[in-house]
Amino acid sequence: MQTNFTTEQLKDPAIQRSNEVLRTCVHCGFCTATCPTYAILGDELDSPRGRIYLIKDMLEKGRPADAKTVKHIDRCLSCLACMTTCPSGVHYMHLVDHAREYIEATYKRPLFERVLRWTLARILPYPTRFRLALAAAKLGRPFARLMPDARLRAMLEMAPRQIPPVSRNDDPQVFPPIGARKMRVALMTGCAQRALNTDINDATIRLLRRLGAEVVIAEGQGCCGALTHHMGKTKESHATAARNIRAWWREMQGEGLDAVVINTSGCGTTVKDYGHMFRAEPLAQEAQAVAGIAMDVSEVLMTLDLPQGAPKGLRVAYHAACSLQHGQQIKTYPKDLLKRAGFEVVEPKDAHLCCGSAGTYNLMQPKLSGELKARKVATLEAKAPDVIAAGNIGCMIQIGSGTGVPVVHTVELLDWATGGPLPRTLAEADVPTRG
Repeated sequence: MQTNFTTEQLKDPAIQRSNEVLRTCVHCGFCTATCPTYAILGDELDSPRGRIYLIKDMLEKGRPADAKTVKHIDRCLSCLACMTTCPSGVHYMHLVDHAREYIEATYKRPLFERVLRWTLARILPYPTRFRLALAAAKLGRPFARLMPDARLRAMLEMAPRQIPPVSRNDDPQVFPPIGARKMRVALMTGCAQRALNTDINDATIRLLRRLGAEVVIAEGQGCCGALTHHMGKTKESHATAARNIRAWWREMQGEGLDAVVINTSGCGTTVKDYGHMFRAEPLAQEAQAVAGIAMDVSEVLMTLDLPQGAPKGLRVAYHAACSLQHGQQIKTYPKDLLKRAGFEVVEPKDAHLCCGSAGTYNLMQPKLSGELKARKVATLEAKAPDVIAAGNIGCMIQIGSGTGVPVVHTVELLDWATGGPLPRTLAEADVPTRG
């Protein structure tokens, strides 16, 4: 694709990168075949190719974002299925992230929307605040239907029936390995996950220790920055990301780290991109180093000696989170691990399509999100599973709100298969198991 940025514009590192991305696009349209919003809406401007044209026009002209452009960019899930499909290697993620930052700087949203986005940015990345908000939403949930705005209804309906107690495993500390130490890793404990489901980190720590990893919960770490990053709030996202970089860098310079382990794939995609995010900032070297050892938990487990398990008599429908299969290009590891542990693994039709969670998308675009959720749940249930497994808390909450089939994190099943407790969700659902 030909671009016409001025020499002055290209002095901006963000414009320079977007120019590189735009020039790789040959507008072939292959991306439209795997774009969830295009599949639902059938509008060219709600496809990656259409959004690329809108972004190109906005950036080249240096004009403030308009309502039309904002509408179609806001509808993008950032599922990145287009990047998997694209034969030209268009790095759509960097382009749409820049567009969102530009929109945030140049477009004044309606007051109610500004308040919603401000509220989400100051609650979701902070576990204590999020817990308080969930408790309030739990009280308001019976009145959700009375809310005049669909986004407010979605926020109330998000509240779980039970808010888990705080896990002290998320406090800064070091967990020694069980047996000989094979590696030393830092576990990213996250933010929303610490309020919504503490079982995931607990299971991850048990599993890694059992397989010979020393697990560090680093002092000062927190939210990865993804939630605010995808809102275009660069200053806020970089501030939280920088705290992580400094926390893990201290460990790397101290006793050393073999990996930063991430069990929420949406966070993993962002942490692995820290090198790009901080390329023009003082933390560039540290950010690149951290990004270089960031690994999804399934990647780490593939390097450890997960024992072969006896058949569990459990049919697991594996949901591939977009941030894992498209954002990180990790497609087989979770399935391979589950099979090795003794589970029967099945996959739904159109496994490449998003479930509609996508960070805050299910809160800000509830109608489109709901349609995608219904499609995903139908394809998963068609496989008649005993349990659904996923590697991302957002997907788990989204899918779990639409099905009666228990939904667990992949590491919970692997932890149980190697000597840990039966996942709480399975115990509560009274799913017959053996092994």
